Amino acid sequence: MLATLSDDLARYGPDASMPSAVSLAEARAYTRRVALGHYENFPVVSWFLPLALRQPFYDIYAFCRWADDLGDELGSPEESLRLLGWWRAGLEQCLAGTARHPVYVALGETIRNKGLRGEPFHALIRAFERDQRQQRYETYADLLDYCRDSANPVGRILLQLTDSETPENLMLSDAVCTGLQLINFWQDVARDWAIGRVYLPLEDQQRFGVTEEMISASQAAPEFRRLLRWEVDRAEQLLRTGYALGDSIDRSIRFDIRLFALGGLRLCEKIRNQNYDVLSSRPRLRKYDLPGMFWRAWFG
Repeated sequence: MLATLSDDLARYGPDASMPSAVSLAEARAYTRRVALGHYENFPVVSWFLPLALRQPFYDIYAFCRWADDLGDELGSPEESLRLLGWWRAGLEQCLAGTARHPVYVALGETIRNKGLRGEPFHALIRAFERDQRQQRYETYADLLDYCRDSANPVGRILLQLTDSETPENLMLSDAVCTGLQLINFWQDVARDWAIGRVYLPLEDQQRFGVTEEMISASQAAPEFRRLLRWEVDRAEQLLRTGYALGDSIDRSIRFDIRLFALGGLRLCEKIRNQNYDVLSSRPRLRKYDLPGMFWRAWFG
C-alpha cells in the first residue's frame, strides 16, 4: 500500500473512530491508490482494459491486498486471526449494503452492479486464516486444496465480472490461478521461511532428499535445486494449460488474462536462469520484462 498497514489500520481499522462511511467517490479513489501503488509480479490493470472494468479491478485488488496484509504483515497469528475476523465481518456488511470501510464501500458498489457472489471473497479470507493455523503441507494435493481458496476465487470473480463462466473457462481459470500461486510460492521460499511457513510439500522434500535445515542455511544444495525444478515444471504446466483462457474469455479482459499468465511464465524462466537458487536471491519481474510480455499478450 502507499501507506503502511499500521497507518491504514489506525485510520480505518476496528479501533479507529470513523463517524460515518466515506463517500463512494472517496472510496473509489482509495482503492485506485491501493491498486496502482503496489506493483509485484504484474500490473493490476493494463491500459488495454476497458474503462468500465478498471474500477472493479481496483476494488477487487484492494480487498485482496488488505486481506493479504492482515494475514502476512502483523507478525502474530493470533492478531492476524482477530483482524481477519474483523475483515470478514466487514465483508458481511458490504454484502448487506451497510459498509463503512472505504474498500468495502467501493467493492459493495461493484458487487451490486456486476452481480458478483460473496462466496469467492469469503474463500480468500478463509485461505489467509488457514495460513495462521497451518504452516506445512503434507502432499501436493494438500497444497492444491489450499490454492482452491487462496488463488482460484480471484479468477472466478473475474469470470463473473465478464459473464464468462463456462465449465471450460472455470477449469482454465483455475489452472492459471493455481499456477500463479505456486510460482509465487517458489519465488518466495526464503521469505516464507522467515515467517515460519514452508509450502514445499513434505512428500516432495522427502522424495528429493531436502531438509528444512537446507532451507534455513539459505544455500541452494543440489537436492533443493532438483526439488525446485520439479515444482517449477508443475507450475509452468498449469500456466501453459490455462493460457488458452486468453482465447475463450470475453474480449474485454483477454489481454490482461494473457498478461497474468505470462507474468507467471516469465518467473519460471527467471528461476531457471538462476539455476533454481531462490534462497540467496529472490527472482522477480522488472519493468524491462514488461514490453516483451505486452507484445506476447497482444499477439496471443
